[in-house]
Amino acid sequence: MSSRRRPTCKPQFTRFFIKDGKTADIGCGSGREVAWLNANGFPAEGFDASDGLLAQARSRYPQLKFAHAELPELNVIATDAFDNLLCETVIMHLDPAQIAQSVRRMLEIVKPGGIFYLSWRVTKDTDLRDGHDRLYAAFDAKLVRDELSATVSLLDEEVVSASSGKTIHRLVVRKRA
Repeated sequence: MSSRRRPTCKPQFTRFFIKDGKTADIGCGSGREVAWLNANGFPAEGFDASDGLLAQARSRYPQLKFAHAELPELNVIATDAFDNLLCETVIMHLDPAQIAQSVRRMLEIVKPGGIFYLSWRVTKDTDLRDGHDRLYAAFDAKLVRDELSATVSLLDEEVVSASSGKTIHRLVVRKRA
């Protein structure tokens, strides 16, 4: 896997993210969104579980910060560390038993009053694997919403990705102060 193509949600960043706010990209892949965020007023750091993708990110964007971190623990990131948190099309690759814990942990990382953007590819009925053996977990959005029940919902939508033709669920919440 040389790179990951992810649906772009950049208008959601500028619409909801706190300008000049410290931003984390969980599952940053090869660093494309981290670079965009930094160039557009959202100082960002990238975190990923793939050492290969982190090496690509560091090679492409040597001036930016990238670190190894794995869901659900994200041990290298402190609680209340970021104003904005992005996790785009990542959680559907987790075992369904890890999704609630991962969402809880990511919300802990967001500062009070901060913004949490989360998206995933919707898989209906049963888990699937693609040609690279990547998991696409089938789970109900209620599982995620329940973990975010103490937040203020700013966006909750399903859209069809122009790049993949797949349904993507997007949630944007503000952590209560």
